[in-house]
Amino acid sequence: MTESRETPEIQVGIFSLEEINFTLNGKFMEESSRKYFTGKCTSKYSGRKIVLKCDGISLESDSPLILAPLDIEKSSFTLHAVTIGVDFHWQRKEDQVFKGSIKFLIEDNKITAINVLSVEDYLTSVISSEMSATSSEELLKAHAVISRSWLLAQIKKRRELKTTDREYDTNFKSENEIIKWYDREDHINFDVCADDHCQRYQGITRASSPVVVSAIKATYGTLLTYEGSICDTRYYKCCGGVTELFENVWEPVNHPYLKKVTDSKSFSVSTDADLTKEEEAVRYIKDEPDVFCNTSDSRILNQVLNDYDQETADFFRWKVTYTKEELSELVKKRTGIDFGIINDLVPVERGVSGRLIKLRIEGSKKTLIIGKELEIRKSLSSSHLYSSCFYVEKTIKDKETIFVLHGAGWGHGVGLCQIGAAVMGAKGYSYREILEHYFPGAALEKFY
Repeated sequence: MTESRETPEIQVGIFSLEEINFTLNGKFMEESSRKYFTGKCTSKYSGRKIVLKCDGISLESDSPLILAPLDIEKSSFTLHAVTIGVDFHWQRKEDQVFKGSIKFLIEDNKITAINVLSVEDYLTSVISSEMSATSSEELLKAHAVISRSWLLAQIKKRRELKTTDREYDTNFKSENEIIKWYDREDHINFDVCADDHCQRYQGITRASSPVVVSAIKATYGTLLTYEGSICDTRYYKCCGGVTELFENVWEPVNHPYLKKVTDSKSFSVSTDADLTKEEEAVRYIKDEPDVFCNTSDSRILNQVLNDYDQETADFFRWKVTYTKEELSELVKKRTGIDFGIINDLVPVERGVSGRLIKLRIEGSKKTLIIGKELEIRKSLSSSHLYSSCFYVEKTIKDKETIFVLHGAGWGHGVGLCQIGAAVMGAKGYSYREILEHYFPGAALEKFY
């Protein structure tokens, strides 16, 4: 894996609409017709064709249609009204600026906009979108390595699935259970999406700082590997104290470098407990263990949380309250299943971090077990519950049943805890030490 290779190119799916408005900031050439375009444009699905119009010049094309900049360094393009934070509590639209080529293709009677660019240019944007320019250089180096590794691992996995007959099923349904997990395998026409479901990518909308560029150059082409294979390096905001196993969140595959890690160099009683057991998990969630990600230091949190992320005040320990009627209506809306009046939420199975893998919803009309963790989070919130690491307290107030969900952490909990890593960087740990902490047994290797 140490031989010299060219920097890979990546295709990032941005969004899909029947008509996409965009602006070409510079001269671009359409590859099949060799025509040149610039200025304000629209790309529209019409009659199974892509209709492109730019400042009075029109072109009708089969799918795909690719516009490449003549000057890749000076040119860019702006996509208007891009939705960011899809299904999250801070979802909104914004204009976004991108470098590289723009590719349009037809999917489900819509036009999908795809950005084609080099992996390293993509990383400059991802690190700038995921992290603040005030982040420590060691944190940024660690994030550059895991973002690069995750990306190339996903590309490898997608291409392997396309060349084999192996079915990749993310659903299991029976009369009593619905088990789902959500991954990137549905992106069959591009490598990754641009939203948080993959890695948050917003082009050059948020200008990269010199320290981000420096961190990417310092780790150029470097990946985390395990026994010669690229690591599937996942990350999220806050583990809450303990990290989770890959197979408890996604497909039933064990990755030895994604194991239970206590987010501290000094294990406490709470975080060293068996959190798969209900009593231990409840005790842990009620506690506030002394771990890296347990911080309220605004200087550190500002490194990881962008403005809209900071709209979430409580993430290490949190609670959500529903009346019985509110919960019943919410779950019906989010799952499409009429449970009737929900009488109880019963933990069935927990992972090593205390996160629920399976939850039984008991209603007056139907009782069903759901999983995995994201399916639980989606079912119990109008956007996403912060994590599936929670216990349920039922109380009576004014003769009304109240469900209180007491939780820990923000995200799936597998791999690198961004807030914990930020604290480690602030405490003087090197990026190598940060990666060794969250991905034990993995090695750093130069890939290109």
